[in-house]
Amino acid sequence: MDISVVVPLLDEKESLAPLCKRIDKALSEAGLSYEVILVDDGSRDGSWNEILRLSKENSAIHGICFRRNYGKSAALYCGFKKAEGEVVVTMDADLQDFPEEVPEMFRMIKEENWDIVSGWKQHRQDNALTKNLPSKLYNATARKITGIKLHDMNCGLKAYRREVVKNIEVYGEMHRYIPYLAKNAGFDRITEKATRHAKRQFGKSKFGMSRFVNGFLDLLSLWFLSTFGKKPMHFFGYSGIFTFLVGFIMAIWIIVDKLIAQRGHLPFRPVTEQPLFFLALVAIIIGVLFFLAGFLGEMIARSSSDRNHYNIKSEF
Repeated sequence: MDISVVVPLLDEKESLAPLCKRIDKALSEAGLSYEVILVDDGSRDGSWNEILRLSKENSAIHGICFRRNYGKSAALYCGFKKAEGEVVVTMDADLQDFPEEVPEMFRMIKEENWDIVSGWKQHRQDNALTKNLPSKLYNATARKITGIKLHDMNCGLKAYRREVVKNIEVYGEMHRYIPYLAKNAGFDRITEKATRHAKRQFGKSKFGMSRFVNGFLDLLSLWFLSTFGKKPMHFFGYSGIFTFLVGFIMAIWIIVDKLIAQRGHLPFRPVTEQPLFFLALVAIIIGVLFFLAGFLGEMIARSSSDRNHYNIKSEF
């Protein structure tokens, strides 16, 4: 099979029929074999019944139904697990993505040997104040932290080589950073393709402004785990040494300054009456705590079941 199209959805009943029709038309005209995996993330509007109806009309349509809403990452994880195509494509169910872009993305992966082709909505059809401007700031931050030069990290329309989605784990709200997860797994041939973007026809967006704050926090968590996940002492150890030394030097300086003033019969303040002394003690204590956190982190990392899990490209 050439392509698996994974579509996570929540309350998108009206969009499903036209979406599946457009996918079928675009991929059939390109001569590509395909399957569509519709993942119902706990919809309450009858989306699952619509999926069942569509699957009877087209045997290439498959469905997964969650008992409750788990989030987009969970939907993608289950969709990836079920996908069997050589190239796995993700898109949203709201008809804002164009299935007509998929054949070219498939060609780029098969002929140009990319691991990931990410969509880039150059001309977004969303509200400029609530979506466009925050999205630009978010993507600029993501590029800086991840080192991946994508203009639209969070675009739902992406194409992946099958090996990519089978070797990464999408969890929490990390669906925004699948390219970064793939890069950390060794799939670093990542590019983007300018894609069209349409206005939403049915329903309403399931994501508010909070997604940008949550996305930034998730990005920091992912960066920390990918950088120090298997070597926590490198972070906590350096932080502990620096903080401890700052506090220790401050305490010594205060004591020495007091002794010099006392020996020269100069006025001085008792050490314990100086606020700087207590700040020094706090720094010393924090430094020790950082060290202890590093040791605990090392113990947890060494007992982890995937401490020696590596993605091997080839072997003979």
